[in-house]
Amino acid sequence: MLAGPFCTQILADHGADVIKVEAMSGDGTRVTGPFCADDALRDFGGYFQSVNRNKRSLAVDLKTDEGRALLRGLIDQADIVVENFRAGVMERLGLGYETLRQTNPRLVYGTVRGFGDPRSGASPYAQWPAYDVVSQAMGGMMGITGPDRDTPTKIGPGVGDTIPALMLCIGILAAINRVRETGLGQFVDVAMTDAVLAMCERIVYQNSYSGDIAAPEGNRHPLLCPFGLFRARDGHVSIACATDAFWEKLAIAIGRPDLAGDPDFATNAARVQHQQEVIDAIEAFTTVRTKEEIAVTLGGKVPFGPVYTSAEIFADRHYAVREMLVEVEQPGSAVPVKIAGVPVKLSETPGSVRRRAPLLGEHTDEILQAAGYAEGDILRLRQGGVVR
Repeated sequence: MLAGPFCTQILADHGADVIKVEAMSGDGTRVTGPFCADDALRDFGGYFQSVNRNKRSLAVDLKTDEGRALLRGLIDQADIVVENFRAGVMERLGLGYETLRQTNPRLVYGTVRGFGDPRSGASPYAQWPAYDVVSQAMGGMMGITGPDRDTPTKIGPGVGDTIPALMLCIGILAAINRVRETGLGQFVDVAMTDAVLAMCERIVYQNSYSGDIAAPEGNRHPLLCPFGLFRARDGHVSIACATDAFWEKLAIAIGRPDLAGDPDFATNAARVQHQQEVIDAIEAFTTVRTKEEIAVTLGGKVPFGPVYTSAEIFADRHYAVREMLVEVEQPGSAVPVKIAGVPVKLSETPGSVRRRAPLLGEHTDEILQAAGYAEGDILRLRQGGVVR
């Protein structure tokens, strides 16, 4: 639903011509909202728009021989194939990696599945379906997130999908580099659970080095202090003093210079031992001030940031200057919508949002014409229900 499309959107943002191959009924997320109030078309909502920009859509029935042959022909001309099925689905369609590489040895074949592909390690859970919350849970992320040790908590955004998507993107680019060197493609396999575990690296070495089993830590950090969230009069702020020098600046800024030289607080190790006293001292300053007032005092002096709502993100000039809120057309609506921009900024070949997400089958004709199909052939395929 999200991992595969998010990965290919990153590639599309940076210039790849991405053809989104959809079933005749369309990607299942097309029906997922939110929808604009005046959108009578409802071809897709905010979910689909946010992860399918810069792509072209081809609708084809892969249950037909002609549909599979059509896709095979397109793949023979492609650099990369990305699929997000459970293991074995593409093989049953006659489109597995070993088959495709026979006619396109340069092909980079990328997969992202809940528990990976048996080619690189046959997980006992290989056939289990998985979504974001599953990989968050089994990858260890939920187990160290929550208000207390007994309350694991789901992370808000779908990081169980987007982290694997980023890993797959890196793997694909590494494989493309090898194609340029050797002329040979390869199979790129990312398990969602593996990717989440890799991002939770601390839980591995803590267990290995000391036998500690990490648990939810609330808004604190087990190894650094102060490092987390602190109450403000109108919400919360984050403060992260990973060095003693930053701690000294913070102590002075909050009117407690005495803490900077106190042996109970002067070093990070000491502050971890006296964590609650550190938190109490900081919150004596923050709880009586607004986020904006705290920013005036701490901004630029120590690592600091207010906890933003989406409304505050929309109002902050940082995101406007960085082009991180991008306006695109919403088919069926008279009002443009905004989606998240391109976070990777390249100086010579910058990525961009060039066009909105595609309507279902919007580019079927142009894709097939470029592949050598005559107009009459396309019409016959359409009338036969092979493409839309």
